[in-house]
Amino acid sequence: MKEFAASVIKEFRHIFRDRRTILIAMVMPVVQIILFGFAVSTEVNDVRVVFCGDLSDPAVRSAVDRIDNNRYLRITGRLYNPAGIASVFRRNEADAAVCFDRDFGSSIVSGRASARIIGDGSDPNTAQMITSYIRGVLQSEQTDFSVSFAGGQQMSMTPVVQLMYNPAMKSSYNFVPGVMGLILMLICSMMTAVSIVREKETGTLELLLVSPVKPLWIIVSKMIPYLALSVVNFTSILLLAHYVMEVPVNGSLLLLSVAALVFMVTSLALGLLISVISPNQRTALLICGMGLTMPVMIFSGIIFPCESMPAVLQWFSDIIPAKWFIIIVKKVMIQGDGLASVSGELAILSGMAALLLAVSIKSFRTRLQ
Repeated sequence: MKEFAASVIKEFRHIFRDRRTILIAMVMPVVQIILFGFAVSTEVNDVRVVFCGDLSDPAVRSAVDRIDNNRYLRITGRLYNPAGIASVFRRNEADAAVCFDRDFGSSIVSGRASARIIGDGSDPNTAQMITSYIRGVLQSEQTDFSVSFAGGQQMSMTPVVQLMYNPAMKSSYNFVPGVMGLILMLICSMMTAVSIVREKETGTLELLLVSPVKPLWIIVSKMIPYLALSVVNFTSILLLAHYVMEVPVNGSLLLLSVAALVFMVTSLALGLLISVISPNQRTALLICGMGLTMPVMIFSGIIFPCESMPAVLQWFSDIIPAKWFIIIVKKVMIQGDGLASVSGELAILSGMAALLLAVSIKSFRTRLQ
């Protein structure tokens, strides 16, 4: 029995001596429950709503006030023509629009009134939740409308829901851009990370460094073949998305290709950075697999809307390159936007690529000299 107790005590000492084991066993579950508790949410908060209607109509004014006082919604602007809704969505100034009929107050008594709720169908899951919020607000207040405007007479109002860019409500419009960003980021980063770490382990990389070729050109020469393979991957994914999953390419194919090229360079540079800090291939694969898959899936907007997360997690999501690429893909492929609409996201990706390349090359030279 003493031998058994001594063996148990020895194992406890081994565990407490290894800080990485303590980190995985004790700290990681706490971090994960905090992140998942705040980040994993199907609610959509702070929804920006614009409306089109006559504010001199008491019924319209009352409906707008009720929408603005809802905990999930806020009125951010007024449109005088429904034709401006598309441009508002393209400029990312609103998440939904509500259009009230002319003479809404008088026609609501006769039951002929209707309010048109328009959502951005490029993200069908979020659009469905947003339009259901607005429809619920309007429908739940019909009794109050009856008391206020018809003296207690029962009235009927029909909210009509319309989703721009995706009237058929195809889930592939939201699924394909997200998966495209996830696959390209993981594959690109994993290829460069494993390749360079393998040469570090075998010692052939040090032989390259003593050659007349500068470390900068060694890194660039290693990136080019993987960039070519990534271009083939992107082309195959795009063809499958368009011809098999029937996702349209409403915008410029050239602009989409340029954005994908910048994103692939960013992902390859991230793989270079991982290869620099990783001592072996197993660690590099662990970082690329588990260390990137979970953050990309949660914080890039593939499954859960980033706008519903706390401010701290929203800031963290801003450093995920896939988030900006997915936004570009949705705007170009589904909404048909041009360069002016995606210039901000494209500039952020370009800055990330330059920063990651600079840090990787500097660290690479320092670690292997």
